[in-house]
Amino acid sequence: MTNAQSMPNRSKSLFERAVQIIPGGVNSPVRAFKAVGGNPLFIDKADGSKIYDADGNEYIDYVCSWGALILGHNNAAIRDAAITAAQRGMSFGAPTEAEVKLAEKIVSFIPGLEMVRMVNSGTEAVMSALRLARARTGRRKVIKFEGCYHGHADAMLVKAGSGALTTGVPDSAGVSENIAGDTLVASYNDLAGVDELLRKRDVACVIVEPVAANMGVVLPKEGFLSGLKNLCGAYGALLVFDEVITGFRLCKGGAYEYCGVAADLVTYGKIIGGGMPVGAYGGKREIMELVAPDGPVYQAGTLSGNPVAMAAGLAALTALENQEVYDRIDRMGERLAAGLSEITRRYKVKARVNRAGSLVCLFFGIDSADDCKSVKKADTERYARYFHAMLSAGACLAPSQFEAMFVSYAHTENDIDETLDRAETAMRRVIPRAAAPL
Repeated sequence: MTNAQSMPNRSKSLFERAVQIIPGGVNSPVRAFKAVGGNPLFIDKADGSKIYDADGNEYIDYVCSWGALILGHNNAAIRDAAITAAQRGMSFGAPTEAEVKLAEKIVSFIPGLEMVRMVNSGTEAVMSALRLARARTGRRKVIKFEGCYHGHADAMLVKAGSGALTTGVPDSAGVSENIAGDTLVASYNDLAGVDELLRKRDVACVIVEPVAANMGVVLPKEGFLSGLKNLCGAYGALLVFDEVITGFRLCKGGAYEYCGVAADLVTYGKIIGGGMPVGAYGGKREIMELVAPDGPVYQAGTLSGNPVAMAAGLAALTALENQEVYDRIDRMGERLAAGLSEITRRYKVKARVNRAGSLVCLFFGIDSADDCKSVKKADTERYARYFHAMLSAGACLAPSQFEAMFVSYAHTENDIDETLDRAETAMRRVIPRAAAPL
């Protein structure tokens, strides 16, 4: 199959229809090509490391349903588990064995995690965890970090001002200033800023991505996460890890194993559904027993614990009991990151490649990427040109400079090497006047 140099005809036709009945033509803004220009591809099918658009063009995929597909597309074990579950019934609105087994599996993976509640999305998980943290502490305010995305609940749609220590202002129309005022914003990797915000002792919790993966990939500096844990303990706030992306991707034991820090509450999504819509939040028993019907914190969902999603998630986590999955995706991630770094070096392109396991990000135009302030200096126009050059060459990246590349267990060494060959071709197109490679 070949890849089109311009907008494929069927995808174009589908998009023209979509914009008439769906806002922006997409059901999630991240799928649009607003940040890179052009119109989104419409995908027809996928298998392993490849996706195929509505015109039959093949791409090596590094979006992987935004990280949910750690085993690759159309994994046979997950697919078969979902089909078997669907044959017994799509939904019951009642407890099933599958949700018990998935909860048991999640708890068995994470030391210190004692109870979990299933929901339908990462946004729901975060929203519920914040409500629970407020109930536990009797406090209202929440500290988040600029550049960390925690779903589209009102309290989390907040951005920082010019300083790192800023009371939030709404980052979306329709968000009440009163709600936004309860969200405080600090700079990622800045413990002093968090300390200053915590001193008033009115903060319920600090929520953070253990490895930030929504402003590109930004790694925590040594001591940052343990420092947050210590500060929260000193000031009586809870520490909440948003592991919707990192959960079960970096290692089986989550951020606890990867970073050696235990949060009071943790949110999950993506991987725990094997590609189906799902989310979860969990923590110590004494905190989680505040959730209804045991306690006064109300949270409900008609389709929570959906049996098809539970079966798919259980199949995914069962596969992740094999350490070879992590060994392989880490090797592939390292091979990809090293290759991209070498290409930018040889073509004298100012860039930064950050990697955490199988999460990879190439930032154009900057030397460091340690927080939102530094990544905002990235050359988004150059990334847009690079994105389209890669797409034309048959490699599908996220349509934004500030998203991660996700490597899956289905990606092979040949996939990575082909991707790097295409990246070098794309670099020559992006930097047409660059000096000859070193």
